[in-house]
Amino acid sequence: MPQIPEKIHELTVGQVSARSGAAVSTLHFYESKGLISSRRTPGNQRRYTRDTLRRVAFVRAAQRVGIPLATIREALAQLPEERTPTREDWARLSQAWRSELDERIKRLNRLRDHLTDCIGCGCLSLDTCVLSNPGDAFGERLTGSRLLAEGR
Repeated sequence: MPQIPEKIHELTVGQVSARSGAAVSTLHFYESKGLISSRRTPGNQRRYTRDTLRRVAFVRAAQRVGIPLATIREALAQLPEERTPTREDWARLSQAWRSELDERIKRLNRLRDHLTDCIGCGCLSLDTCVLSNPGDAFGERLTGSRLLAEGR
């Protein structure tokens, strides 16, 4: 991994990409979503502060556990500009995500456990289909393999 001298306070997009392992296009995407920021040189080239490396690592770690980018952006907005997220920041923010992840795990386990019950026909009136029709909510009102908009 290329080392960046300490005296260099701003990084090019290529340097951030090489150090973070994120593709240049990913960095541009993160910037467009407000996850990282850069300034432009007189030649219109992006320059990132060194804390961008930690922010990119933070984003990628959060994405790996399934946190949506909008939620990550909200979390990063709680941090002062140009400050590297610390271990304490990560602990505080990840704790807030824990209940969301626990609920997602519970839903995925329930889906996995009932996957064999699904015959895959798309019928919304089967009372045993807990995947697409939990509790046969549509079977009382409609029949058939499609749910048509009311009034058609």
